[in-house]
Amino acid sequence: MGAESRIRELGLVLPVAAQLPPGMVLPFSWIRVRERRVLVSGHGPLAEDGSPSGPFGAVPAEVSLDEARESARLTALAVCAGIRRAVGDLDRIGAWLTVSGFVNAVPGYPQTTAVLNGFSETILDIFGPDIGDHARTAIGASALPLNLPVIVAAELELRN
Repeated sequence: MGAESRIRELGLVLPVAAQLPPGMVLPFSWIRVRERRVLVSGHGPLAEDGSPSGPFGAVPAEVSLDEARESARLTALAVCAGIRRAVGDLDRIGAWLTVSGFVNAVPGYPQTTAVLNGFSETILDIFGPDIGDHARTAIGASALPLNLPVIVAAELELRN
Protein backbone atom coordinates (compact mmCIF):
# COMPACT_ATOMS: atom_id res chain seq x y z
CA MET A 1 0.00 0.00 0.00
CA GLY A 2 1.33 3.42 -0.96
CA ALA A 3 1.74 6.44 1.28
CA GLU A 4 -1.27 8.25 -0.21
CA SER A 5 -3.55 5.26 0.49
CA ARG A 6 -2.06 4.81 3.93
CA ILE A 7 -2.81 8.44 4.86
CA ARG A 8 -6.45 7.90 3.93
CA GLU A 9 -6.56 4.56 5.78
CA LEU A 10 -5.14 6.14 8.94
CA GLY A 11 -7.63 9.02 8.69
CA LEU A 12 -4.85 11.60 8.66
CA VAL A 13 -5.33 15.09 7.29
CA LEU A 14 -2.37 16.97 5.83
CA PRO A 15 -2.42 20.72 6.50
CA VAL A 16 -2.56 23.42 3.85
CA ALA A 17 0.61 25.43 3.19
CA ALA A 18 2.04 27.27 6.19
CA GLN A 19 0.38 30.62 6.85
CA LEU A 20 3.20 32.98 7.78
CA PRO A 21 2.74 35.78 10.30
CA PRO A 22 2.10 39.20 8.68
CA GLY A 23 5.28 40.75 7.36
CA MET A 24 7.36 37.57 7.57
CA VAL A 25 9.22 36.83 4.36
CA LEU A 26 11.28 33.68 3.85
CA PRO A 27 14.30 33.99 1.53
CA PHE A 28 14.53 30.22 0.99
CA SER A 29 12.49 27.29 -0.29
CA TRP A 30 10.48 25.10 2.08
CA ILE A 31 11.24 22.12 -0.16
CA ARG A 32 13.98 21.96 -2.77
CA VAL A 33 13.94 19.18 -5.35
CA ARG A 34 17.16 18.56 -7.24
CA GLU A 35 17.22 15.53 -9.51
CA ARG A 36 16.22 12.68 -7.13
CA ARG A 37 17.01 14.57 -3.92
CA VAL A 38 14.27 16.20 -1.86
CA LEU A 39 15.67 18.63 0.71
CA VAL A 40 13.22 19.75 3.37
CA SER A 41 13.81 23.00 5.29
CA GLY A 42 12.91 23.10 8.95
CA HIS A 43 9.18 22.60 9.48
CA GLY A 44 7.17 22.93 12.65
CA PRO A 45 3.76 21.66 13.67
CA LEU A 46 0.81 23.07 11.71
CA ALA A 47 -2.92 23.00 12.27
CA GLU A 48 -5.05 21.85 9.32
CA ASP A 49 -5.49 25.50 8.24
CA GLY A 50 -1.70 25.99 7.99
CA SER A 51 -1.35 28.10 11.13
CA PRO A 52 1.39 27.25 13.63
CA SER A 53 0.05 24.71 16.11
CA GLY A 54 0.61 25.02 19.84
CA PRO A 55 1.32 24.55 22.57
CA PHE A 56 4.33 26.84 22.39
CA GLY A 57 7.41 26.98 24.55
CA ALA A 58 10.18 24.90 26.03
CA VAL A 59 9.92 21.22 26.88
CA PRO A 60 9.20 20.24 29.69
CA ALA A 61 8.79 23.64 31.43
CA GLU A 62 5.90 24.89 29.24
CA VAL A 63 5.17 21.89 27.00
CA SER A 64 4.88 18.35 28.37
CA LEU A 65 6.63 15.39 26.78
CA ASP A 66 3.29 14.08 25.49
CA GLU A 67 2.39 17.48 24.00
CA ALA A 68 5.83 17.73 22.39
CA ARG A 69 5.46 14.23 20.88
CA GLU A 70 2.11 15.34 19.42
CA SER A 71 3.82 18.46 18.02
CA ALA A 72 6.40 16.18 16.40
CA ARG A 73 3.57 14.09 14.91
CA LEU A 74 1.93 17.24 13.50
CA THR A 75 5.31 18.29 12.15
CA ALA A 76 5.53 15.00 10.24
CA LEU A 77 2.15 15.75 8.65
CA ALA A 78 3.30 19.28 7.77
CA VAL A 79 6.46 17.91 6.16
CA CYS A 80 4.44 15.35 4.18
CA ALA A 81 2.08 18.09 3.00
CA GLY A 82 4.99 20.21 1.81
CA ILE A 83 6.59 17.28 0.03
CA ARG A 84 3.29 16.45 -1.68
CA ARG A 85 3.00 20.05 -2.92
CA ALA A 86 6.59 19.95 -4.21
CA VAL A 87 6.56 16.56 -5.97
CA GLY A 88 2.84 16.03 -6.64
CA ASP A 89 2.38 12.63 -4.98
CA LEU A 90 3.92 11.08 -1.86
CA ASP A 91 4.11 7.74 -3.66
CA ARG A 92 7.02 9.23 -5.66
CA ILE A 93 9.18 9.00 -2.50
CA GLY A 94 11.64 6.12 -2.71
CA ALA A 95 13.38 6.62 0.64
CA TRP A 96 13.57 8.82 3.70
CA LEU A 97 17.30 9.28 4.27
CA THR A 98 17.91 11.63 7.20
CA VAL A 99 15.83 13.56 9.70
CA SER A 100 17.29 16.36 11.82
CA GLY A 101 15.03 17.29 14.69
CA PHE A 102 15.36 20.18 17.11
CA VAL A 103 13.48 20.39 20.39
CA ASN A 104 12.92 23.69 22.19
CA ALA A 105 14.17 22.35 25.52
CA VAL A 106 15.26 23.56 28.92
CA PRO A 107 19.00 23.18 29.51
CA GLY A 108 19.97 19.59 30.20
CA TYR A 109 16.69 18.06 28.99
CA PRO A 110 17.59 14.43 28.19
CA GLN A 111 14.47 13.25 26.33
CA THR A 112 14.82 14.92 22.93
CA THR A 113 14.84 11.47 21.30
CA ALA A 114 11.52 10.60 22.96
CA VAL A 115 10.02 13.84 21.63
CA LEU A 116 11.18 13.17 18.06
CA ASN A 117 9.80 9.63 18.18
CA GLY A 118 6.41 11.23 17.43
CA PHE A 119 7.81 12.32 14.06
CA SER A 120 9.59 9.07 13.22
CA GLU A 121 6.66 6.84 14.20
CA THR A 122 4.30 8.88 12.01
CA ILE A 123 6.62 8.63 9.00
CA LEU A 124 6.96 4.87 9.52
CA ASP A 125 3.16 4.53 9.83
CA ILE A 126 2.66 6.37 6.54
CA PHE A 127 5.55 5.04 4.44
CA GLY A 128 6.31 1.68 6.06
CA PRO A 129 9.80 0.51 7.06
CA ASP A 130 11.22 0.03 3.57
CA ILE A 131 10.71 3.67 2.54
CA GLY A 132 10.17 5.40 5.88
CA ASP A 133 13.22 4.14 7.78
CA HIS A 134 15.68 7.00 8.29
CA ALA A 135 18.79 8.10 10.14
CA ARG A 136 17.93 10.73 12.75
CA THR A 137 19.37 13.37 15.02
CA ALA A 138 17.44 14.84 17.98
CA ILE A 139 19.04 18.01 19.31
CA GLY A 140 17.93 20.20 22.22
CA ALA A 141 17.91 23.93 21.46
CA SER A 142 17.46 26.93 23.73
CA ALA A 143 15.02 28.59 21.32
CA LEU A 144 13.20 27.82 18.06
CA PRO A 145 11.34 30.07 15.59
CA LEU A 146 7.88 31.20 16.75
CA ASN A 147 8.62 29.51 20.10
CA LEU A 148 7.62 26.17 18.55
CA PRO A 149 8.48 23.08 20.58
CA VAL A 150 9.77 21.11 17.55
CA ILE A 151 11.39 21.86 14.18
CA VAL A 152 12.39 19.11 11.72
CA ALA A 153 14.45 19.15 8.51
CA ALA A 154 14.95 16.11 6.29
CA GLU A 155 16.44 14.65 3.15
CA LEU A 156 14.58 12.16 0.97
CA GLU A 157 15.10 10.45 -2.35
CA LEU A 158 12.62 10.12 -5.20
CA ARG A 159 12.02 6.80 -6.92
CA ASN A 160 13.83 6.15 -10.20
